[in-house]
Amino acid sequence: MNNQLALLEQAQSTFIDLAIKFGPKAVVAILILIAGFYAGRWVGVVFNRQLGKFHLEPPVRLLLVRVARLCVLALFVIMALQNLGIDLLPLIAGVGVAGAGIALAMQGVLGNLAAGLTIIFTRPFRVGEYVSMIGVEGRVETIELFSTTLSHADQSRVIIPNRKIVGEILHNYGHIRQLDITVGISRADDFERALAVAEEVVKANPRALTEPAPVIGVNKLADASIGIAVMPWVKVEDCGPAAAEINRAIVERFRAAGVVYPAPPPEMRVVRG
Repeated sequence: MNNQLALLEQAQSTFIDLAIKFGPKAVVAILILIAGFYAGRWVGVVFNRQLGKFHLEPPVRLLLVRVARLCVLALFVIMALQNLGIDLLPLIAGVGVAGAGIALAMQGVLGNLAAGLTIIFTRPFRVGEYVSMIGVEGRVETIELFSTTLSHADQSRVIIPNRKIVGEILHNYGHIRQLDITVGISRADDFERALAVAEEVVKANPRALTEPAPVIGVNKLADASIGIAVMPWVKVEDCGPAAAEINRAIVERFRAAGVVYPAPPPEMRVVRG
C-alpha cells in the first residue's frame, strides 16, 4: 500500500513538473496552430480573389489556393514545433523515409496526380469541349487532379484516370463538330439540282452554323450513282439532333424535287442443275 502511494505521489510530482515545464509552451503552440489555421484561410481567400483576375481554369485556381493555404499552415506548424523545443532534422528525415514508402505503395495514385497537374497546366482541352481519346469520346465535364469526366451522347458518364490521357493521341473538337452526311443519287439525275436542294436544307436548319461555312459537293463517283457530301458545322450538343433533322429533310425535299436514289446493283446468281 505504501509503495502504491509512493508511486502515485511520484507520478503526480512528475506530471506537475512536466506541466510547469512544457505547459506554457504547449499553450503557445496551440495558439500558434489556431492562428495558422485562420491565417491560411485568410491567405486562401485573398489569393483566390487575386487569381480571379487571370481567368484560370477552376481546377487550377482550386489547386493554387490549396497549396497556398498548406504552405501557410506548414509554416505555423514549424513555428509551433520549434516553440516546443522539438528538433526538426530527425523529424524531417523520418517524414522523408515514410514518404518514400508511401510513394512506392501509391504509384498509380501519384501517377494520376502528376498527369492531372500536367493536364491542368498544359491545358490540351478545357471544360465544355468535345474530345476523343483512347477509344472513348464525349464532352469534358470536369478536370480533377486524379481523373477527367466526360459526358456521352447517350447520357452516360465516362471517368478516365488522368495517367491514361497524358502521352496518348487526343482529338479535341472544341465546341463545334462537323457532320458527315453522304447522300447517293442516280447518275441520270441533275446533280446540280441535288446540290441546290441539299444547300437549301442546311440553310433552313436552325442548328446548322453559318460560320464555318458548310461543305456541300460531290465526294464519290460510282458506276450507277453519285455521292453528295453534306457537311455542315453544328454545336456539340446539337450533333445528334441536327443529323437526324437534316437527313429527314433531305429525304423529303429530294422526293418532292424528283431526285431518285440509285437502284441497288443487280444481283447475279448461278444456278447449277
